[in-house]
Amino acid sequence: MPSFNPTLADVIKRTEPGVNGGPGKIATIVEMLTETNEILQDMTYVEGNLPTGHKTTIRTGLPSAAWRMLNYGVQPSKSDTAQITDACGMLEAYAEVDKALVELNGNAAAFRLSEDRAFLEAMNQEMASTLFYGNEKTHPATFTGLAPRFSELSADRARSGYNVLSAGGSTADRQTSLWFVTWGPNICHGIYPKGSRGGWQHHDLGEVTLEDAQGGRYQGLRTHYKWDVGLTVRDWRGIVRVANIDTAKLDPAKSGSVDLIGMMVKAWNRLGAHRKQGRCVIYCNETVGTWLDIQAMSKSNVRLGMKEWAGTETLSFRCVPIRRCDAILDTESVVQAAA
Repeated sequence: MPSFNPTLADVIKRTEPGVNGGPGKIATIVEMLTETNEILQDMTYVEGNLPTGHKTTIRTGLPSAAWRMLNYGVQPSKSDTAQITDACGMLEAYAEVDKALVELNGNAAAFRLSEDRAFLEAMNQEMASTLFYGNEKTHPATFTGLAPRFSELSADRARSGYNVLSAGGSTADRQTSLWFVTWGPNICHGIYPKGSRGGWQHHDLGEVTLEDAQGGRYQGLRTHYKWDVGLTVRDWRGIVRVANIDTAKLDPAKSGSVDLIGMMVKAWNRLGAHRKQGRCVIYCNETVGTWLDIQAMSKSNVRLGMKEWAGTETLSFRCVPIRRCDAILDTESVVQAAA
């Protein structure tokens, strides 16, 4: 399946030459990123057709079909389409470490990479947050994530509103969401600039003079990391957002609690056959994930359980893996119908 649904790691392995039969520098970095950002294990990556993003055609309406009798014809028809352009955001970080500290260690390259983990983790968290909440209209330097594309409960202004379900929460800044996302080249996928190696760049800038908080100077080593990444949603029908999950009403022992399992069943059925057109994955944060994990211990919840996914025991719903993503907030605003 990787050849049709490649992840970032798959793309890097194809585009970056290895070292002595092993992984290249960027491949090693991506492995580190994947350890703390499970989205990268699922997200399909497609090379953009523009140096700064990707222009794609989405289908907005299906052609008509008709029964034909002998000696009678049918009227020709065509599907309705629209072209959209999704831009890539440029996420960058400069990692710096004291040269003397590096020289105390035998393997300088490995030590610098281990020290750079904090910077890579910061990039990871920023990418995950932007994947859900990024909005080019308010922050032009980023890319547009999922929430702005699925931000209304009705389909009056955007068809994607049909795939936004409300769990009934109405208290501002106390809501969260659970997402069903189908990753695939025809549904939803990440993008990277045309001609780049998965959108990743890594440059060792060598020795530089650094300053401490008091203005004192010392020699250090600087590394530049750059990640060009974006998101394209070609078919909104392969994604469902369960919004307005009140985090204070997740206790099933209390009256008025959220029927989250019931909402997940609705989301599953709303996806229909589109969930089969790629890798379908469920994303939630720690609050919801912990609640689902506890529910899985009950024998009555036969649709929740532990399944092996990519060699790791993973909580799943109807064999769809449930991933924890702490970039999903517990303080979302209430999602409402279009005014």
